[in-house]
Amino acid sequence: MSKEAKPPCPPFTYDDAVKKVRMAEDAWNSRDPDKVKMAYTKDTVWRNRSQFLNGRDEIAAFLAEKWQKEDGYRLIKEIWAHSDDRIAVRFCYEYHDEKGEWFRAHGNENWEFDANGLMKFR
Repeated sequence: MSKEAKPPCPPFTYDDAVKKVRMAEDAWNSRDPDKVKMAYTKDTVWRNRSQFLNGRDEIAAFLAEKWQKEDGYRLIKEIWAHSDDRIAVRFCYEYHDEKGEWFRAHGNENWEFDANGLMKFR
C-alpha cells in the first residue's frame, strides 16, 4: 500500500463497505472541500449529473462553490450494494438557499476504488 491510502482498501467485505460509506458521509457533512477531495485519486473521474470533473482540484472547486450556495447542508448516504472494489450508495441531502427556501435531492452513486482505497470513478 502506498503512503497515500484511504483504508479500508479493496477487496471490501460488507463491513468495510459500510465503513467506507460512513466515512464519505462524515467527510461530506464537514463541508470541507480539501478534506473530501483526499478520498479520491489524483486523476479521478467524477460525474455530477451532467457535469464531468477530472482530478482533485476540480472536485474541490466544485464543492466550494456548491456549499457556498447550500446553507444547512446535510447528507445521508446508505450502502446499496458492493463488490471487491466497487460500492453503490443511495443518498439524500437537503439544504436551504439564501432566501430560506429548502431543497432536497435523492440519487444513487456508483463508486470504483483503486488498490489503496481511493475512489477513481464516481
